[in-house]
Amino acid sequence: MFFAILNFTLSGAIAIVGILTLRKVSTPNEVVFASLPLLFALHQFTQGFVWLGMYHLIEPRALHMAEDIFVFYAQGFLQFLVPFALWLIEPAGIRKSLIGILTIIGALLMIYTMWGLSVQPTSVSIENNALAYLNPWTDKLWVALIYVLTTCGSLILSSSIAIQLFGWLNLIGLTIIYLLKPYAFTSVWCLYAAAISVLLYFYFVERRIAFLQEIKEKESGLSRRLEWELQNLKSRYPRLRERFQKRFENWGTVFSLRRK
Repeated sequence: MFFAILNFTLSGAIAIVGILTLRKVSTPNEVVFASLPLLFALHQFTQGFVWLGMYHLIEPRALHMAEDIFVFYAQGFLQFLVPFALWLIEPAGIRKSLIGILTIIGALLMIYTMWGLSVQPTSVSIENNALAYLNPWTDKLWVALIYVLTTCGSLILSSSIAIQLFGWLNLIGLTIIYLLKPYAFTSVWCLYAAAISVLLYFYFVERRIAFLQEIKEKESGLSRRLEWELQNLKSRYPRLRERFQKRFENWGTVFSLRRK
């Protein structure tokens, strides 16, 4: 029961950070990547129900549904979602092109794993106080290597130091987890990735500051330009405004007399 409470508590804390992260979005292209902490929070919330099912506290049908949601997201969708989200926000250049290639590879792997997960049942068990998800279709070394390449590789390729740090932390964490608990790799790594995804909040805070500073500089430059143009026009045509103003006043007087 402890681990179910842990998952629910962690998901609630990460969800708060996830909502705050989404509030720091500056452009539509950032929405997908900024959604990752919130999606990780929902993912851990789902695993909380898997724990409840393993303790026979919910019906088997609800347990199977929670298992499917967790596995399809962890093993079937993340390998495409992560590089795609990064490709959207990465500036044009060689890094964006490489991340784009990883996005295509991730999409192909997603199709492969999604189909396999839908036809091959996933078994879930508790081993050494950890959930072990096993599916014969995805339990292959080449699948794991491509998975790590598309997720951690795309993060490390980012031009942002903060995102690179997030990628390296994930790579180091999954390596340690694989060496210590290979049977529970999916559940433990997703828990770890969800916990460190809160670092993305600080990345978007920094990005928001840069975005607002850029707007401020553009507005300041535009104001100076408009002020210069206004002064230039006034110096060239000093009496133009007065003439137009008098003409409009005369027209207004004539119009008022006609109405009377």
